[in-house]
Amino acid sequence: MTNPQKQNQNLMKAIKRMHTFVENSDIEKQRTKKDNLGKLLMRSTDMNYEDIDVDGIRVEWVSVKRSHMKKYILLYCHGGGYNTGSLKYARSITNKLANSTSMDVLSFDYRLAPEHPYPSALLDAIKIWDYLMHIGYGARDIIIAGDSAGGNLALALTLKLKEQNRILPRGLILFSPWTDLTRSGRSHKTRHDIDPILTETYLDQAIKDYACREDLQDPFISPLYGDFTDFPPVLIQAGSNEILLSDSLELHKQLVRHHVGARIAVYQGMWHVFQMSPFKTAYEAMDQAAAFIFDICR
Repeated sequence: MTNPQKQNQNLMKAIKRMHTFVENSDIEKQRTKKDNLGKLLMRSTDMNYEDIDVDGIRVEWVSVKRSHMKKYILLYCHGGGYNTGSLKYARSITNKLANSTSMDVLSFDYRLAPEHPYPSALLDAIKIWDYLMHIGYGARDIIIAGDSAGGNLALALTLKLKEQNRILPRGLILFSPWTDLTRSGRSHKTRHDIDPILTETYLDQAIKDYACREDLQDPFISPLYGDFTDFPPVLIQAGSNEILLSDSLELHKQLVRHHVGARIAVYQGMWHVFQMSPFKTAYEAMDQAAAFIFDICR
């Protein structure tokens, strides 16, 4: 085994140990642990945070404490399997996005399953989109981003806007998006033993909580099966060691088939939503996201 391979294996073990800290069979305890971790590690003195309420939905604006771009904004959908996660936990990414792009980032706490299964999260996302339209932003002023289930939600929101014949966002940025709840991708088998974050047991519970008795090929549940005709540009980032790698690869293929300006970057040795981690590769991924935004906003 070469030294880089050994280093990567050691890193995978460390990430798995850290992730075990927030794992818990009690979903309320798991939610609390993630929120507490967000409070402790991810609130930055270099950022401004503004909390508001939008018709019962908690919303947070994240912005840098310096002169920055106001014309375009990022709408961020947090991950967590649709049954955990929050805007607090998402600060590990929203902080980086605000800093790397010098743009305001809006994230929100959509309702979580199993108390609020599909389509609750999507309805909340639409409500936040309508709020942005109401306060004066145009659809083309907004880039939607999301990680994992949040990437799913970002795609579902855009598909719903398309179905409603509304103007679509300027672009999408997806970090390890969960696009196929049918789990048809090969990486569920080929990455099963090396993914330090996700397990099939975790996905089983998340699917049961969010989409129990629903058609898992419904494009608003599994966006991989959607019609991406006339979709805006999309950037996808994934790790080579995650069981959801196929979700990203197959989405990219579908977007290309529909003539969408889609880009994908698979980071070798990385895991599910590695962008949350505080190290060099995560910041490089954010720089790539910023370059993509600057390109589509020219």
